[in-house]
Amino acid sequence: MNYFPTEKDAIYQLLLNIEPERYSETRNYISGAVTYLSPYISRGVFSTRDVFEHLKRSGFSWEIVEKLVQELAWRDFFQLTWQRLGESIDKDIMNEQEQVSNFGIPEALLNNRTGIVGIDESLQKLFNIGYMHNHARMYVASLACNLARSYWLEPARWMYYHLLDADWASNACSWQWVAGTFSKKKYFFNQENINRYCETNQSATFLDVSYEELPYLEIPDILNETRHVQLKTQLPDVAENIVINPEIPTLIYNWYNLDFNWRAEEQANRVLLLEPDIFEKYPIGQKSVQFMLELIKNRSDIQIFVGSFGEFKFKSGDSKFIFKEHPLNKYEGVEEPREFLCATPEKSLVSFFGFWKAIKTQLKADFENN
Repeated sequence: MNYFPTEKDAIYQLLLNIEPERYSETRNYISGAVTYLSPYISRGVFSTRDVFEHLKRSGFSWEIVEKLVQELAWRDFFQLTWQRLGESIDKDIMNEQEQVSNFGIPEALLNNRTGIVGIDESLQKLFNIGYMHNHARMYVASLACNLARSYWLEPARWMYYHLLDADWASNACSWQWVAGTFSKKKYFFNQENINRYCETNQSATFLDVSYEELPYLEIPDILNETRHVQLKTQLPDVAENIVINPEIPTLIYNWYNLDFNWRAEEQANRVLLLEPDIFEKYPIGQKSVQFMLELIKNRSDIQIFVGSFGEFKFKSGDSKFIFKEHPLNKYEGVEEPREFLCATPEKSLVSFFGFWKAIKTQLKADFENN
C-alpha cells in the first residue's frame, strides 16, 4: 500500500477520503481511521486551514468534525510556539526534565527490539515507510525519556530524521510534553494500554505493571544500553547554475514549503532552496529527501539550489524574493504569513487548552455559518 502518494490528484484524494466520525472514534488505535495528511501539512502542501475549509464543504456537522479540528489545532499550537520561542524550542520549555541519566538513545529503539510487540512493529513501520501513528510516538518518547531516562533532545532529532511528516515544532513540543518539560506531568503508559490500542495480547513484560508503579521503576535492562547516532542528510547533487530572470519575482520553496499551488498562475522564478546548515541542525533521512523531490515534480518549473541563502542571492541578481514565513527562514525580501486555522490571541499560547478555548468558539461559528 502506498500510504503517501506524491502525485497531485492522489494527494487531493486523501482529503476526500477523510472520515471524521470514524477518526473521532478510533484515532487512538494504531489501526484507526487516521487521515494520513500529516506529511502534506508538514511540507506545506496543505495548511490546517485548507483541511478545515474542506471539512466545511463536506456537509458534516461540527460535532462530528470537532475532534479532528482539535487535532489540527494542536499542530497550529506547536507551530505558534516555535514562532514565539525561536531557537529556545530546543531547550526545556516550562520545566527541567527530571531524573535524566543519559543523553543518548536506547539501543533497543534504534534496533526496534524493545520486546514490546506494538512498539517494535510501529518502529519497523517508521523505518520502512517514514510514518508512525501519533499514539505510538508517545509510547516511544515515554520509553526513551521516562523509563530509559534519556534527555529528550537527541531521541527527538532521531525520530524527526525518519519521519516524512518531520516537523520540528510538533516533534520537539510533543517530546517535551511527554517528558514533562512542556506539561505538568510526565506521560506514562503500561502494557494494558499498549494491548488495547495496538491490539496485542502480551503479558509479563517490563511494562506489565500498574500506573502507580511506573514512575518508580528502575531502568529496564533492555533500555539500559544507549548510544549517540550520527544523522546526516544527503542533499541532491544538482548543477550549481540556475537560470533566474531578474525581471520577475523569485518564489523560494523549502523543506517546509512545497506548495506547488502557491501563486500558481503568476509568472515567477521558482526555486527549491536547500540550505545545508538547516539540514545539519535538523537532519532528515533519504526517504524524506526523496519524498520532497517527488512532490516538487508537480511543477516542472521549480529549480533546485543547494547552498545558503547568501549564495543563492549572489547568483540571483536583482530578482525580488518572496517566501512564506517560517522560524528557520533567514531570507530577505517579501515575507508572506503562513495560514493557520484562525487568528489567535498571543496570550492564549501558554497552554494548548487555553489556546483551544480561545479559538474553539470562532471556529465553530465559522464552520456553522458556512
